[in-house]
Amino acid sequence: MTAASNTLSKLQKLWLTETIRLREEHTGPLEDSEANRRVQISGGDFAERLQHRALLLAERDGQLQALSHWYQGSRLAVLAMLVLAVFSGIGLSVAALGDGLRPVNVFWALGSMLGLNLLMLLGWLLGLLLAGNSAGALGRLWLWLSEKLARDAQVAQLAPALLILLQRQRLSRWVLGIMSNGFWLVALISTLLSMLLLLATRRYGFVWESTILGGDTFTALTQGIGALPALFGFSLPDAELIRLSGDSAMLSEAARQSWAGWLVGVLLIYGIIPRLLLALACWLFWRKGRAALKLDTNLPGYSLLRERLQPSSERLGINDSAPDALYQPAAGNGINTSEEAVLMAIELDTQRQWPPTKLPKSVRDAGVIDSREQRQRLLDQLTRFPPARLAIACDPRRSPDRGALSLLGELSRCAGATRIWLLQPPTGEPLDSNRLSDWHRALDTLQLQHSDSAPLSWLESGHD
Repeated sequence: MTAASNTLSKLQKLWLTETIRLREEHTGPLEDSEANRRVQISGGDFAERLQHRALLLAERDGQLQALSHWYQGSRLAVLAMLVLAVFSGIGLSVAALGDGLRPVNVFWALGSMLGLNLLMLLGWLLGLLLAGNSAGALGRLWLWLSEKLARDAQVAQLAPALLILLQRQRLSRWVLGIMSNGFWLVALISTLLSMLLLLATRRYGFVWESTILGGDTFTALTQGIGALPALFGFSLPDAELIRLSGDSAMLSEAARQSWAGWLVGVLLIYGIIPRLLLALACWLFWRKGRAALKLDTNLPGYSLLRERLQPSSERLGINDSAPDALYQPAAGNGINTSEEAVLMAIELDTQRQWPPTKLPKSVRDAGVIDSREQRQRLLDQLTRFPPARLAIACDPRRSPDRGALSLLGELSRCAGATRIWLLQPPTGEPLDSNRLSDWHRALDTLQLQHSDSAPLSWLESGHD
């Protein structure tokens, strides 16, 4: 396992595993010979091997980096939604109270501050109860913004995998519920604070107006709504004050303060506290469900990998095609190595003498790799027993084709440090400078050290 993947949480590992499964369902099996070999060596149960394989492929193909970009985008999306919530809350309070030049219709103000919130809350609860899974408009907006702000094409593969993984355990409703309720919680708190600021700096008169409701109905409605906030100490206008407020705005300070306290209490009790409790409940359900997340190893995409990752025999032969794109690692990957030094060559002309005549006794000769069988056998050995130093001899008269470079990349990940020895051509035979430059560029891209001199001293002692 690489250092990058070791820092991932359980959810992130499962997420990447599901992403690789969906990708293979749509585009066909990935080239995974090296990943499967390393997974078999590392051991573990089938679910652990699936995750290990997925992390290796995700790091090679860019999904691991895309995951980091998605998290950056999701944080920016949360920040953007928080800013939107704050300004929305300020707008609600201004719309409810106005500029102070005209009396405030208390029920119009109440509807302005809580009406949309209650409608959205009702829609979220109905979706949760009837459909069993309510993403909500705000939850979908957050996912969309996260993908757009990540600015990585690979991110498009991550969002469906996350939703499928969470929906399988019925968890998507909780994480998106946190976003929805959290947004409205911030908006309502912003409404409350801005309303308190307006009430503290402006003088408002309060009235009630209705064409079809009588005074007794309005009194009963006002006192019924204010009964619960009154239990927590908020003011509740008496029947006489409510009746007089229907004729004109009361100018006494006591009347103003009573109506203002009633509005603050109703907003807090019926708006902020329910959203706070729902957000906390969603968070608790999400936390509990996240701990129980696991892979469904019976899915067809996973079942097909069982024999490759957990073979019934010990044979390690792999018959997949070469990769379309090479993973580009840094030489020396920090794996646990022995003190052994190994020298080998790939695809040498039969006229070349091998091994070198002055090979130090402490250096093991791994021979010349020409066939697929030799390649797999050597890779299996080096994966099980990684040497501290590995030198690979290459003939620069051959083109640095995809297969050779892929092999060099795999071999370099099986040793603590790797050097490439570009052999000199036979005496009297010229060397194509353009082809040599191609080798240099390709090896630099793979971040492998290379030289045209024999690295025997480095193999023997670890330095030149």
